[in-house]
Amino acid sequence: MTSELKKLKCGKVIENVSLEKYTSYKLHEKAKNIVIVNNINDLKKLLDYLKTNKIKHKIIGGGTNLIFDGDYDGVLIKLDLTNLLIDGRTIKVEAGCNLINVALKASRRGLTGFEFATGIPGTVGGAIYNNSGAYGSDMGYIVKNVTVLTPSLEIKVMDNKDLEYHYRTSFFKTHKDYVILSATIVLSDGDKDEIMDIIEDRRKRRIEAQPLEYPSAGSVFRNPPGLYAGKLIEDIGYKGIRVGDAEVSLKHANFIVNRGSAKGSDIANLIKDITKKVKDKYNVDLILEQEIVK
Repeated sequence: MTSELKKLKCGKVIENVSLEKYTSYKLHEKAKNIVIVNNINDLKKLLDYLKTNKIKHKIIGGGTNLIFDGDYDGVLIKLDLTNLLIDGRTIKVEAGCNLINVALKASRRGLTGFEFATGIPGTVGGAIYNNSGAYGSDMGYIVKNVTVLTPSLEIKVMDNKDLEYHYRTSFFKTHKDYVILSATIVLSDGDKDEIMDIIEDRRKRRIEAQPLEYPSAGSVFRNPPGLYAGKLIEDIGYKGIRVGDAEVSLKHANFIVNRGSAKGSDIANLIKDITKKVKDKYNVDLILEQEIVK
């Protein structure tokens, strides 16, 4: 399959590659092929080939929410689409842009509404897909529209009202054949010094409260209504519990960290165990915020 992918000339093809640099968990599982695509025409050509030949594939961003439970025997597609334009209060940004960098650039211009994202790793496309958020805000509050590639490989602009944004979910989580290409984000004018003070205060609090010294993918579970997932996990006595080198963080129980050479299966098994224990003790169904890929 690798030779066929290279013949397509749709981007850089990497064969039998470790996912360590493509996942924030720093997993050592491998992907049969990764194709790095830097324009939409090549993406359409690649997807047409993969769909026609029924080849397993997945679009990835920064890998900051992904757990690979075993090697991936298909094609991973990484979008190297990184154009960015800030015009007044409006940001036009492609899906491959780094979310933190975009949020910081906007904040340093005195634009408010994007502060919440200055501590969230990953790409803009991934954040739109997951409706990433923090501090009571999320992408659904600031995204005006999203340009997508439909399952029939047509380019379409979708307005916010059609994106089905709710807590940590969106239209894209239930329509995985749609590919996020770019977005228009609209912010408000604010006081630059106040904005940057808020960002710095939150940065200090993250350092104190989150296990940033180890590879992780951030919050593992959504917070149930009126509850905190981390508190539930702590109350079942799971802080510090390990499966292989996957460990429930001693600093924040809603984080699982890689203490060395954790496998995706270690993390997946720990998640399964936590979900069962919380359900048994509190009759609460924890909903996974991360994605397990097989």
